[in-house]
Amino acid sequence: MKALIEQQRQLFNSNATKSLEFRSEQLKKLRVAIRNNERELLDAVFKDFQKASYNTLLTELSGVYHELDLAIRKLGKWSKSKRVATHLANIPGASYVIPEPLGVCLIIGAWNYPVNLSLVPMIAAIAAGNTVILKPSELASHTSAALSEMIRKNFDPSLITVVEGGVKETTELLEQSFDKIFFTGSVSVGKIVYQAAAKNLTPVTLELGGKSPLIIVPDANLKIVVKRLVWGKFVNAGQTCVAPDYVLVHKSIEKEFLEILKREIELGQFSLENKNYAQIISERHFDRLLELIDPKAVFFGGQHDRVKRLLAPTVLTNVSPDDKVMSDEIFGPILPVLTYDDIDSAIAFVKSRPKPLALYLFTESSDVREKIFKEVSFGGGAVNDVLVHLANDELPFGGVGNSGTGSYHGEAGFRTFSHYKSIIRRPTWFEPPLRYYPYTDWKLSVIRRIFGM
Repeated sequence: MKALIEQQRQLFNSNATKSLEFRSEQLKKLRVAIRNNERELLDAVFKDFQKASYNTLLTELSGVYHELDLAIRKLGKWSKSKRVATHLANIPGASYVIPEPLGVCLIIGAWNYPVNLSLVPMIAAIAAGNTVILKPSELASHTSAALSEMIRKNFDPSLITVVEGGVKETTELLEQSFDKIFFTGSVSVGKIVYQAAAKNLTPVTLELGGKSPLIIVPDANLKIVVKRLVWGKFVNAGQTCVAPDYVLVHKSIEKEFLEILKREIELGQFSLENKNYAQIISERHFDRLLELIDPKAVFFGGQHDRVKRLLAPTVLTNVSPDDKVMSDEIFGPILPVLTYDDIDSAIAFVKSRPKPLALYLFTESSDVREKIFKEVSFGGGAVNDVLVHLANDELPFGGVGNSGTGSYHGEAGFRTFSHYKSIIRRPTWFEPPLRYYPYTDWKLSVIRRIFGM
């Protein structure tokens, strides 16, 4: 690991990665490599999840291609030095902010979207002029191997290297000194990464998760609510960090909501027989999910096939906030439905828990919308839809509190892997006397006016 990092540090210190031509060339090369290996990547994801190619293209590769095209197109703009105002105290002079790459970056991907959550941060790191050591999740082992093979065939290891393996290899990587660590995964592992990074004062971006609420107000269009909810919750079998983790529905519309929800699920877009439905990633995660299901609380669903690691969309009602299913992020196709009396009680419930990665609100009321945005802290979200905020590269994606630190997507990703150097340039043809001895009342009065004292 040390030799690998030193090899990348030598390349970075040679300044080769800093030219815009080099960065653009690497991004274009990556796009060609992905296109040439698209079938292999789709097949690998299918082997890991039994996930249809359509869904993999929609939820994984579409985002990768978009981020690549955006970075190639906007690289020049993002990399430009920006002139900013100069304070009166430094006149004459000119002030600039200059983005520069951080150096050798470690990117630890997640298993639930193993292509997207590995390559999108890597695209940002390369666009910013860094080198990358990529550690894909070992749980999606076929995808990890496909990514490793693609990178090995197309890139110099001194620029990009994939390190495969499990806890042992990740631990060994975290013992090394990096210039940036980007981690996507659980809160518990995020804490380990943060502690390891602290030993070297390495800056860290953590993309974690949490229990993301979906709040339904009585004025909501329930047919649209349910259609969008069912897709957002059960795509990838609920193994999505920003999937609605639980529903808070006003008690006056609970019965109608549940009836429409049941009918929508029965349409079969996500069923055990439908090849459109993904597997649970492992037997351990499958067993964990089964333990969260209280048979007495099942309103609909619950069917499962342990051999195939398939769990049908499952709706739970009469759920207590103290139930096990409400303690940790579910990360599976289980949807607890809770009711609330008024919007203040819904807000209080969400605020009593760790800050979520996402919040979804279904309402036509601007007053309710503004009240929730003003009072509740969360990473990001949507009004009258789910998940779609991730598709807008103008919206930085990231969490707050326990749901993460830092953000990426679009220019936010470029910024995450850059340091913004502050520079002031002053001429030598004039030197104001204010900071030099002798200190007079006249000089002090000028200083007071300049600084508003």
